[in-house]
Amino acid sequence: MSRRYDCSKSEQRAEGIAEAASAIRSGQLVVIPTDTVYGIGADAFTPSAVNALLDAKGRGRDMPVPVLVGTVRAATALIDDLGTFGQDLIDNFWPGPLTLICRAGRSLNWDLGDTKGTVAIRMPLHAVALELLKETGPMAVSSANRSGAPPATTAADAEEQLGESVAVYLDGGACADDVPSTIVDLTTAVPRVLRRGAIPVEKLRTVIGYVATDAEPDTDVSEHKGAQEALAEAAGAEKPSAEAATAEPEPSGPTAAAATEAAAEIGKPGTADNAAKSDDAAKSDDAAKSDDAAKSDDAAKADGADRADLGPDKADEAGETKAPAKADKTSDTVAEEEPQLPGKAEPVGEARPADKAGPADKPGTDGGAR
Repeated sequence: MSRRYDCSKSEQRAEGIAEAASAIRSGQLVVIPTDTVYGIGADAFTPSAVNALLDAKGRGRDMPVPVLVGTVRAATALIDDLGTFGQDLIDNFWPGPLTLICRAGRSLNWDLGDTKGTVAIRMPLHAVALELLKETGPMAVSSANRSGAPPATTAADAEEQLGESVAVYLDGGACADDVPSTIVDLTTAVPRVLRRGAIPVEKLRTVIGYVATDAEPDTDVSEHKGAQEALAEAAGAEKPSAEAATAEPEPSGPTAAAATEAAAEIGKPGTADNAAKSDDAAKSDDAAKSDDAAKSDDAAKADGADRADLGPDKADEAGETKAPAKADKTSDTVAEEEPQLPGKAEPVGEARPADKAGPADKPGTDGGAR
């Protein structure tokens, strides 16, 4: 025979929770209030009790029963993988009307139906439900109604539909509304809403950036930044960092190696001074060469002028006199092999045969000025 306890009265509440906990341990069914609608529950680890729950609802194994927990720790013990966004959703919406579908722990010995290795799990925001769950541990809980009928929002509604199939009814008063929990699938790279409920999709997106829905095409998923990051992470790809995106590429190849070596040399102490000294020496050498060239050019011009003033005969004499001097000087230079120092100019104006040609060089001899 079923028993109902009015949980608005402290004595009945304590007695009812104790009785319900005992019924769960013995494999029986109970009805409890939650923050959404009333639920029918059984021990999650007793397959016969779960099958009795499915029978009471008129529901098949193809619709597995969700699991309610009293603590986050109890939930994580049942889950193999929360995915990328599971913890953020738990932190923001638990306890509350959010059911998460996750990969179930592989070592769990339970039978919730044809789950395909997943579990739908939730932590309700209701004092009576949490108090019982802390006594019993995880419970397999579904809405307290016959399959296809409206969810029960009062204990009386649930009892009317389920009758004697339930051992204990905990009456927590009427539910605030009849909106079920939102169900989000976390077994894929991009979270997907399987059932819209008490938590709007927009609110979920403010926490994790993006949630897909059946009403949205897959192209929208691939174009969304949050979805791209989730897909990249699922594929094992690393997101490029801001530093990597802005860093200059390292030089490569022979040219790059030379550039790198040169850059290293510039950083050595005294390198800048040596470079400056080398530059000064090069400039001095260039200046000396330019000066020598200028002096040689002036000497050639002066010699040409002297020949013109001397006339044809004197010019020939000057040429005859000058030639041996050049030959002697050349032979002396070859014999001694005296090296020419950089920047040292040959004497200009010394041993100029044209100047020693004779009286014609004296002022006034030919009536002209030089």
